[in-house]
Amino acid sequence: MADEGMKPVVSLLLFLNFCMYVIVASIGGWALNFAIDHGFTIGQGLALPAHFSPVYFPMGNQATGFFVIFALIAGVVGAAAAIAGIHHVRRWNYDSLPSAASSAVIAWGLTLLAMGLACKEINLEGRNTRLRTMEAFLIILSATQLVYILAIHGGKFGRR
Repeated sequence: MADEGMKPVVSLLLFLNFCMYVIVASIGGWALNFAIDHGFTIGQGLALPAHFSPVYFPMGNQATGFFVIFALIAGVVGAAAAIAGIHHVRRWNYDSLPSAASSAVIAWGLTLLAMGLACKEINLEGRNTRLRTMEAFLIILSATQLVYILAIHGGKFGRR
């Protein structure tokens, strides 16, 4: 497994990423709840408008709906990947590396997807402070999650 000197670095990154993923999931949950409570409603017997979008959010811009949904998924998967990473840090051997690494890579991929949508939302402008916070956290997480993946693979490898 990686050198014992990397263990504190990996633990710090794991804790940091877990906290940020929980914050992203919390803000995403708030945004989804707000959209459900204050979203588009239609009366009985009326038809939907011609350009109705099921991913309509009453705050933000045209990219907000997709951004919030993918950020929420990335937040939940990232937090779960951090929990798998805790097991790896406790064991710190070859047998625990594949599950931690694969879940971390999946979380990183979803984070990159949500970050791309965050960039689109930033480009379109017109969003509130909570959405800006979630965008910033996802941009930071895209870098720190990559550093975490590299850290769990880094260092000297010994025998089983």
